[in-house]
Amino acid sequence: MDHTALSLLELGAVFFGLGVLGRLAGRIGLSPIPLYLLGGLAFGNGGVFPLGDISGFTTLASEIGVVLLLLTLGLEYTADELFTGLRRSWMAGLLDIVLNAAPGAAVALILGWGPLGALALGGITYISSSGIIAKVLGDLGRLGNRETPVVLSILVFEDLVMAVYLPILTAVLAGVSFVGGLTAVGISLSVVSVVMLIALRYGRYVSAVVDSDDREVFLLKVLGAALLVAGLASAMQVSAAVGAFLLGIAISGSTAENATKLLEPLRDLFAAVFFVVFGLNTDPRAIPPVLLWALVLAVVTTVTKVVTGWWAARRAGIGPLGRARAGAALVARGEFSIVIAGFAVAAGAVEGQLAALAATYVLLMAILGPIAARVVEPVARRVSRSRPPAAPDPASP
Repeated sequence: MDHTALSLLELGAVFFGLGVLGRLAGRIGLSPIPLYLLGGLAFGNGGVFPLGDISGFTTLASEIGVVLLLLTLGLEYTADELFTGLRRSWMAGLLDIVLNAAPGAAVALILGWGPLGALALGGITYISSSGIIAKVLGDLGRLGNRETPVVLSILVFEDLVMAVYLPILTAVLAGVSFVGGLTAVGISLSVVSVVMLIALRYGRYVSAVVDSDDREVFLLKVLGAALLVAGLASAMQVSAAVGAFLLGIAISGSTAENATKLLEPLRDLFAAVFFVVFGLNTDPRAIPPVLLWALVLAVVTTVTKVVTGWWAARRAGIGPLGRARAGAALVARGEFSIVIAGFAVAAGAVEGQLAALAATYVLLMAILGPIAARVVEPVARRVSRSRPPAAPDPASP
């Protein structure tokens, strides 16, 4: 069969299958993300029915999905809200690093992967998935909740940490000099600072540039601006997700509201592809040898993320139910963790088994995260009802 025809058939089957899985998830009251991941696992390399070579489209589509997820998330908030949240949550950000990087680093040392393996695996277990969390918060209707700005400030803090961590990691893996590593970090921080300054001081001009009364022109300008900013950020060794999020922050008022409505269908389409591609790139045959350690890390880092979110929300004056939601929202790991594992293994400086462990761990956390975010509220309510009456909490839930 002609290659183009075969690719169209396979893409059609993927999209139709996503629709079926999404409908099934809605019927059982679950986020569709775990089903998308398992679907990708079934049709990837080593799966039940491996697909042909459509990776060119799906890889790019998955990157666009992350960009749109973070762009629409940024559209929900203003620059002032972002900076206020960062000022309030920087201590939670430091606690996040300590609690969630330590388990990965410890396991790497136990397995004999040395300091480089510890540096890589610590980053893998530390960083939450902004893409998955953004999707889950939207699916559950929690974007307007009191705890959501706390969650977002921690995610932004993590992404800013990545702007420093990734250049250091790549420099160490490549054996680059100390000066070269500092140069890479300096470039990353400069790019982030410039984008944040534009978002804070000149957001109204950004809104004016992308705004238009014509829906088609408006869509093209917003989407083009998002991809341009994300591409420039990525070229400067900064997360494309950070660039897209900060662009969303810079767009405000009615322009932001109209952009959100216009981008929602595209966001949902490309985001679904992102989650499927993650499953497609995971070989099921690599899972059994590292499953035990992946489960250990999954259990430990689920607890540490919940503790991080709970502590940060408590400092923000949020009640117990909101604290529980904040902690559960941070559980999912995803795109950054896979990028870190890819850097480490491609450099040949760590054990190849690290990639399999990372993929298994992230798959477990990407499935567990949306489930935890959905069930945490009824579980927390049940626990609170089973406890004896206590003095009222002055903070609202």
